[in-house]
Amino acid sequence: MQEYPIKRGMTKDLETRIVAELKTCFGAGPEKTATGYRIKSGALKRLDVSIGSDSKSVIIDTESDLTASDDVILDTNKKFRKYLDAITGFSTKERVKRAKSPAETRIP
Repeated sequence: MQEYPIKRGMTKDLETRIVAELKTCFGAGPEKTATGYRIKSGALKRLDVSIGSDSKSVIIDTESDLTASDDVILDTNKKFRKYLDAITGFSTKERVKRAKSPAETRIP
């Protein structure tokens, strides 16, 4: 399970964007769960998305299909990164930079 912060100004229509981007990026309509939304696509047996407690983040929990081929895994990974870019407003590079602790980013 991983929590991703949402870029300022992109939290207003977060729930609508979660559903729309699941359809756009994965081509699958999500199923509503008690806490959020769920889909199954490609190398993912399960992808659960819910809004964080402060409504300024999303919580994503995944379960991988270990029997998937390499091509399917690469395609699913690409779709997943595209999905994160769309709902968080941050690029992959920005998400990595934000995830690093202040101690790691300090230059001696």
